[in-house]
Amino acid sequence: MATDASFAAYVVEQIALPGRVDVRKMFGEYAVYLDGKVVALLCDDQLFVKPLEPLRERLGRVDEAAPYPGAKPHFRITDQLEDSEALRALLLEAARHLPVPKPGAKKKAAGSAKTAKGAKRSKTATTAKPRKPRER
Repeated sequence: MATDASFAAYVVEQIALPGRVDVRKMFGEYAVYLDGKVVALLCDDQLFVKPLEPLRERLGRVDEAAPYPGAKPHFRITDQLEDSEALRALLLEAARHLPVPKPGAKKKAAGSAKTAKGAKRSKTATTAKPRKPRER
């Protein structure tokens, strides 16, 4: 079950850090960014925070679960979701302990993309069956 957009909006409202929080849709679910760092995931209308040791100490008893099949366990947040101050403090702490994201790879120029496609086409052209010569 994919996360509902209204749940994502609710979480952003609860965090209450305008201009610093962003959610981006990814495969029907959402990633929560704080100051450009992914601090949490929204999956199946649940909030999963990155599993960082300083957060474990802050939370005390932690409910760990995989946000999606095959994922590493994250901290599933339930009680703090209703407490805006606690949620905001938790995510600010997470952002403080996460590294600054690496800049994205530079996009290829439009010409180089065409070259790559052209190379693929020429490869298939060499593997095509030879035509019979025309009769005159």
